[in-house]
Amino acid sequence: MTKNTKNKFLTSNAELIHCVELANKLAKKNGASSAEARLSVDTGISVSVRNGSIETMEYHQDKGMGITVYVGQSKGSATTSDLTDKAIKETVKVATDIARFTADDECAGIAENSDLAWEYPDLDLYHPWKISAEEATDLALECENSALKFDKRIINSEGASVSNHESFHVYGNSHGFLGSYPSSSQSLSCSVIAKSKDVMQRDYWYTATRDPAMMEAAKSVGKKAAKRTIERLDSQKIPTGKSAVIFSPEMASGLISHFINAIRGGNLYRKSSFLLNTLGEKVFPEWMHIHEQPHIIGSIGSAPYDNEGVKTRSHNIVKDGILESYVLDSYSAKKLDMKTTGNAGGVHNLIVEPGSSSFKKLLKNMDKGLVVTELMGQGVNIVTGDYSRGAAGFWVENGKIQYPVAEITIASNLKDMYRRIVEVGNDVDKRRNTRTPSILIEEMTIAGD
Repeated sequence: MTKNTKNKFLTSNAELIHCVELANKLAKKNGASSAEARLSVDTGISVSVRNGSIETMEYHQDKGMGITVYVGQSKGSATTSDLTDKAIKETVKVATDIARFTADDECAGIAENSDLAWEYPDLDLYHPWKISAEEATDLALECENSALKFDKRIINSEGASVSNHESFHVYGNSHGFLGSYPSSSQSLSCSVIAKSKDVMQRDYWYTATRDPAMMEAAKSVGKKAAKRTIERLDSQKIPTGKSAVIFSPEMASGLISHFINAIRGGNLYRKSSFLLNTLGEKVFPEWMHIHEQPHIIGSIGSAPYDNEGVKTRSHNIVKDGILESYVLDSYSAKKLDMKTTGNAGGVHNLIVEPGSSSFKKLLKNMDKGLVVTELMGQGVNIVTGDYSRGAAGFWVENGKIQYPVAEITIASNLKDMYRRIVEVGNDVDKRRNTRTPSILIEEMTIAGD
């Protein structure tokens, strides 16, 4: 397998690699048919400020290892945060004892040897940010201050926060596979409150990257948070009825996440999905393309292998509107008599292929309808596809935003929503693992006045 020996954070953690190797060796010695161990260490700092004062300051240093052993087709798992040899030996024994008392499961076991990432690329996921607590505090204060000064109608702050994390991941199993890589993540966020006519509104903005050099400037984050908040003032209700709806990129990612949840192996073999038995069928418009790109250099969602050591790969999930692939780990794949898709632990850089229209052009194409910029509640049923959530956003007429709206509910069925997507924009939000542009849906029910 490929290892980046030039990376000091990687090579300085040889003792962590030893822990995983030891766990698998002890499992075999204890009579396990197969075993796997997963270890992660996380260090970092989080600082939050509110109205010019420090609210919280936290230093993180977490570590833990999960060990799973299989005795025949019986499975046992145990975890430990103590990484001494003695503690690992005891944890392996506990996991093995549990396996001897659990029922056989014909689908239980580690991933197939041929599916493992015996070679994997360096995805440039580790960019340490040598920022002190004082510097992080100053950055958060700068961000908040720029928001509070943006407009006199900004009357209060819900705070600004800075977060910096460095992690080291190791996975190994009894096939002899051993993978490890470091990663980092940084974020800066701000949320403020504005008031007009005795009515208050709040909104936020944030930046999140692996490389601190790619973060949006603190003043810019604060100003965007303030601008978004001001734009929501003097919101109105709209009449109950049906209209076209645009999900902003931030909200569209959730819409696509519901789709991924519906085609996840666990929900499929339990028959608890509204997209059951739809592989090879058209579930989106014929021009729609959704694919996974796990090896984008330096991206938030990139990973060289999944949580079972299975190699991640670029592949289509939806092409020409047709569902081409489910989202499977090894266990769910066996339950469905299929092959793992390298998605133990989730998807990696899920991309909705953008269109050619800017957000402004998308508004013009919609002509009249609702732009959703906030969703509330948990009214999504993955079994039936029924969708009903509280929402806020902006009303559009003649292709232009007219005024903000609040205290409404939008409803439909996810299967219908996906089929009735009219267009997607080119305004992709790259801050998340799921990269989506704005999505225009032909019609939904809106409950207002």
